Amino acid sequence: MDKRNVNKVKPVESEYKEKLVALNRVAKVTKGGRTFSFAAIVVVGDEKGTVGQGLGKARDVSEAIAKAVDDAKKNLVHVPIYKGTIPHEQKGKYGAGKVLLKPASDGTGVIAGGAMRAVLEMVGIHNVLAKSTGSSNPHNVVKATIDALTKLRSPMEVAKHRNLTLEKLFQG
Repeated sequence: MDKRNVNKVKPVESEYKEKLVALNRVAKVTKGGRTFSFAAIVVVGDEKGTVGQGLGKARDVSEAIAKAVDDAKKNLVHVPIYKGTIPHEQKGKYGAGKVLLKPASDGTGVIAGGAMRAVLEMVGIHNVLAKSTGSSNPHNVVKATIDALTKLRSPMEVAKHRNLTLEKLFQG
């Protein structure tokens, strides 16, 4: 047996980028004093139309983030992107968190607040106008943004549903 190639294992590069949205320190008071644990919300995406969010809880920050990344990779959704923006205006809601997403012309950038910005950047949308109303809780804002993104339909899908060509769809 050849011993030169035994220990060479190529590290698997993840195609997903991750972004920490929020980190909470939670204290539990017991007889022996306070016990701290951490809750992390993470958004992962490939910047090509796929995004997911996850929540991880642990006694250690790095362990909570790792759990959140694993959870986010289990909750991936695909989003249609049209010319660097979203195909149409869309509202999303989760709990008390409400969001509004509007397509923007080239060069506008991502006009959005903290939690929404993380989701939109991980999806790969470069030009969008976004507004969060209602709850500012990062849990609800992230889930409401993903709700709005899952409701989006691509122009090709709309044209097929209406039995039109893409040219006729954009004329009318």
